[in-house]
Amino acid sequence: MTVRTRFAPSPTGYLHIGGARTALSCWLEARRNQGQFILRIEDTDRERSTPEAVETILEGMRWLELDWDEGPFFQTERFDRYREVVDQLLAEGKAYYCTCSREELDRIREQQRANGEKPRYPGTCRHRTEKPDEPAVVRFRNPTEGEVVVDDLVRGRVVFRNEELDDLIIARSDGTPTYNLTVVVDDMDMGVTEVIRGEDHLNNTPRQINIYHALGAEPPRFAHVSMIHGDDGAKLSKRHGAVSVLQYRDEGYLPDAVINYLARLGWSHGDQERFSREELIRLFNIRDVSRSASVFNSEKLLWLNHQWIMHGPVEKTAQHLRWHFARADLDEQQGPALEQAIPAFAERCKTLLELRDAMAFLYQQVEGYEEKAARKHLKAAAEKPLQMLLQKLTAVEEWTAEPIHQAIQQTAAELEVGMGKVGMPLRVALTGMGQSPAINEVAVLLGKDKTLDRIRQALAWVTQEN
Repeated sequence: MTVRTRFAPSPTGYLHIGGARTALSCWLEARRNQGQFILRIEDTDRERSTPEAVETILEGMRWLELDWDEGPFFQTERFDRYREVVDQLLAEGKAYYCTCSREELDRIREQQRANGEKPRYPGTCRHRTEKPDEPAVVRFRNPTEGEVVVDDLVRGRVVFRNEELDDLIIARSDGTPTYNLTVVVDDMDMGVTEVIRGEDHLNNTPRQINIYHALGAEPPRFAHVSMIHGDDGAKLSKRHGAVSVLQYRDEGYLPDAVINYLARLGWSHGDQERFSREELIRLFNIRDVSRSASVFNSEKLLWLNHQWIMHGPVEKTAQHLRWHFARADLDEQQGPALEQAIPAFAERCKTLLELRDAMAFLYQQVEGYEEKAARKHLKAAAEKPLQMLLQKLTAVEEWTAEPIHQAIQQTAAELEVGMGKVGMPLRVALTGMGQSPAINEVAVLLGKDKTLDRIRQALAWVTQEN
């Protein structure tokens, strides 16, 4: 049997971290089994669903590189199919019309609570066989005896007694279908074999299984993953920081780092921390995911992002860094190729924003110097080292790290000063800052002409200020 999974978000907001984790689990399970991954947009909530939210979800999926094989399918384009199934259930006596008002149902539930009973629909209209003249919803005629057994791939065997399940509404009085019906019809029609979703859906599962049976269909396998909590133990929310996938993009995280981190929430493979997508596809199994709630640790994600910047494929890092360059109006054509520059800065930068800012001097003019660095290193005493460096570096023919380093060493030796008295003025001259990678590497990345020009610019500044 071909494994077919699906991710089915509602377009009422952005793609949040919890949704992304579910999407990743579905994607990995499909890829591990050489199956198909389906994307479905559950947009039947017309009041809250927006085209902007749809595009945000698709953009988040594309950024995470969670490619789908089929879709996106939209539930609003399948209303005729849902009506067909509702009519079928009505015709077979497996559903019925209900005219109970909301106020009447509220009174009944209030009385049930007062009696210490579980609030549920009492079956007032179960006797109906014809469509009434007044507005009515359609309810599914749930079995009143027996049990529904869910052999959950994550939570194990979970048993529900039918007598505790409601006759849920499957169509509103205006004819629009409800979630528990549409999800069953969609998964049935699309041949979904594994439904992976959050544990908050577990209580819907027995109701949906009963609808499958009423339609003569075999239910898929279910897996309900635990919720994600903040490090304070509360359910993850906006107050814990960035929860939108695209917010992590904007803050300079790599999608491979986010994917890696989400896969590790509730799942592990020995002591390994960093996983490539290929490794995750090979090793990840939804059955190995913990039942316990996962704790989202922002510091751990930041650490992992740093690991990916340092050790991930430099071509992919450059690809995502270009997006941040464009947002800051930095032009890669004005400096070295990003793939060439990134290795020199990766160890000191935890995010792509830090990487972009640290590298910016390579791609734009140094308009000024950090005040503290200039006050300490571009004093009058810096003029002689800079003049000599200008002379020696002008004579360097092979513009590589070693000859540049030798020129710096020779300058320090001839002036009988420490390397810092030469290297630090040069660093501030070339970068405008007091910190950078090894200054000979910086000079290589800048190129000979820019290096000499910036030394001349610093000499003019030293003369003017001192």
